[in-house]
This record gives sequence, structure tokens and C-alpha cells, in this order.
Amino acid sequence: MNISSFFCPTKIYMGTGSSSMLEEIMRGLSCKRIFVALDAALLTSKFYANILQSLTQAGVEVAVFTDIEPDPSAHTVEKAFVACAQHQATALLAIGGGSTIDVAKAVGILATNGGRIHDYEGIEQFSIPPLPLIAIPTTAGTGSEVSGSCVISDTEKNLKMSIRHAALNPAMFAILDPLALVTLPAHVAAHSGMDAFVHAFESYLSLKANLMTDAINIQAIELIASNIRSFVADRGNVQAGLNMLCGSALAGMAFGQTGLGNVHCMARFVGASFHLSHGLSNAVCLPHVARFNLVANPQKFARVAIAMGEAVQQLPLQEAALAAVGSIEKLCADLNIPARLRDVGATPALFDEMAVMCTQANYNRWNPRHTTTVDFRNLFEQAY
Repeated sequence: MNISSFFCPTKIYMGTGSSSMLEEIMRGLSCKRIFVALDAALLTSKFYANILQSLTQAGVEVAVFTDIEPDPSAHTVEKAFVACAQHQATALLAIGGGSTIDVAKAVGILATNGGRIHDYEGIEQFSIPPLPLIAIPTTAGTGSEVSGSCVISDTEKNLKMSIRHAALNPAMFAILDPLALVTLPAHVAAHSGMDAFVHAFESYLSLKANLMTDAINIQAIELIASNIRSFVADRGNVQAGLNMLCGSALAGMAFGQTGLGNVHCMARFVGASFHLSHGLSNAVCLPHVARFNLVANPQKFARVAIAMGEAVQQLPLQEAALAAVGSIEKLCADLNIPARLRDVGATPALFDEMAVMCTQANYNRWNPRHTTTVDFRNLFEQAY
């Protein structure tokens, strides 16, 4: 029997101005002391000022932590946890991109489970529910607000730790407010948006995909592909921003349950080795992996092409499938994504080692085409 499952434990509020629901959420949690993980760029923003006003009106005392770097380290998590404990917070609020939300998730785990965040690397390595988390994403990318994972860098080992728990790691509440996106730089909007696209694309192709995740991921692909250009061009376009946030969240709901594929596998080590953002690492690897994986499921590739707006319904299957790869390449070009790893400072000296690490990471559990170490080495070379 082939039995699969799907669920999402996060309650989601969405729409322009939906951050106004925060006061109601605080009262529902009976929270009087909250720890806020905040993207430092928002500290003086009107959006954050409105958030503070809502918390004040709800009678909540606030401790704010802004010392969060991209691809946050375990050291950052420890500093944030100490600040949270000193404040005696009973709930967490994350306002920022995936890095900010992931730090808040990690702090919540430590607050109730103790130890170091390293203790919880892997799948379901903690059992006590973390502190309640409200997440307001300010990038439309990671889907961390609804996903069951958080990623923290182990700077000593130069590796990224994935802490996964589908039931306990998503935020309790997510607020998808496009007003949170208006100050996002264009290149960050592009890179994070492509990260969301890759989540949906790889989850749709995953060996663990099911009818529920397929429906969710196709909708996510359509929302992202049809809105990302407008969103990157103008982050004040609130309808495009809301559609991107919803597409990102949909993909976030799905990929934690299906796993991802070779794009994320390779991007893990590209990002760590060459100090690139997660979104950019994914975007550069995406077209090359897509072409490699096409042979494994051309039917789904053809469906992706349709979701991306390609008129392929009357084409032979292989041509329709190839149109998806072409559409992905055009999307990357339109968003000024560098075409090659060499364009982002990568060097081939580490490719052999990275290929071995990719094999050891065992994304063959999810990637639609079985991939050997030699295959990974060739993929890095093709992307270079």
C-alpha cells in the first residue's frame, strides 16, 4: 500500500494590512512578554512602528533582537536565546526573511527543550513543543513561516544544519502582509522569489509527492511565475506581493513533507563553500538541474510549462517538457540571475569534494532522477 499524508498546523492571516491581527493574536495567547527577532533593516520602518503600536495596545512588553546575519550561525542562536531567556518571554515574534524566522524557531526549541541547537539536527530530534511563534515574512521566499524546518550554520564545520519537525517546527501563526515587502531591495526580491519557485518545483517533482502536494505546488508555481517579474520591478505592487507571499507559503507547506531535490542539494554546498545567499545559489543551479531531471518525469515538466504560461498543450510530450526548461531559463535571465557558477565567484577546485558531499546528503530519497557522485560532478561542471 502507498499511503501518504498532508497537514499544515499554521493558522495564516493574509492580505494588505493583515499585520493588524497581531493584537488579537497576543490576547488569544495571553502573552505579556514577547521576544522579537527582527531584520535590522526594519528597525526604523513605519511597518515595524505599527507592529510596536499593536503590541503596546495589547499590553505586551517587548525585547528586540536584531543581530541576525544571512545564513545565521549557531552562535547567533545562542545569543538570541540568552536574550529571550532574560526577558522571560512566553512567545516569539519573527519579522524578517528566512534567516530571522529560522533564528526565532531555533530559540523556541531551545527555550523548551534545552541543550544546544546542534542537538536537534535531523528529523524529529526534539519532542517538546517550542514557544509559540508568530511569523511575519518580509521576503517572499523561504516559506519558513509554514515549513517544518529551520537551517542554522555550524561555522566550525562550515556546514548548514537542518532541524526538521513537520508538526512542531512551523510557526503557530503566520501573517502574510504585502506591506512588509515594500522596502525589500530588488535583488533580494529576485533571489528569494526564485528560492520559493525552486521549493515548489522540486517538491512537485519529488518522489514523495502526492495528490495534495501536487495541487498545492502547481498553484504555487503559477502564482510565482506570473507575479515575480512584476514584484521585482515594483515591491510596492501589493497584489503581486501578496501573490508571491501566498505562493511562497504554499510551497513551504509542501516541501517539508515531500523533500526537495538536486537543486537544493547542490545549493547547500555552493552557498557554504562560496558564501552565497541560499536563494542565489538555488537560482544559479536551477536550469542545469532541471535539464538533468527532465528525463525522469516529462509529464510533470509539461504541466510545469503550462503553469508558467507556456502554450504547450498541442505539442508532443518531449517538446512540452523542454518548454518548461526554456521558460525557467528565460525567467532567470529576466531577473538578472547569473547564468554560471563562475559568474558568482565559484571555482572548480572544490567540485570533487562537493560532489561527494552531495551524494552523502542522500537527496536521492526525493530527487526524481537517481544521481551518482559522477553525475553531481558533471552537474557542477555544466553549471560552471
